[in-house]
Amino acid sequence: MKKSLFLLPLLTLFSCYNAEHNCKDFKNGKFKFEFEVNGIKKTTVFERKDNIEIETFEGKTDTSTIRWVSDCEYILQKKHPKNMAEEKAISMKILTTSKDSYTFEFGMVGSDQKQRGTVVRVE
Repeated sequence: MKKSLFLLPLLTLFSCYNAEHNCKDFKNGKFKFEFEVNGIKKTTVFERKDNIEIETFEGKTDTSTIRWVSDCEYILQKKHPKNMAEEKAISMKILTTSKDSYTFEFGMVGSDQKQRGTVVRVE
């Protein structure tokens, strides 16, 4: 009984926690995404303005269109795909936001495989 009395306030506290979702703050701007491939740190920089995203990765620049599904979800489609893999649209979902960054989940449209990452605002 004493344990339940202790857990009740704790559970109440956690149930009130709401992840911050100020997704509109990230619809436009310049951002950086760092990730690791085979133990090597890689960085991509991209600028998003309304329905266009221009990405620079390893010296190459590419443009994608953005179709916003909701304030926190959008579909990214390469404008000039160079192969079959690039022709597939990518589903992006912003999970949480902070002042200058957001955590997101992404994957090919129609696929159950998802990955997560964190993007930081550069400007």
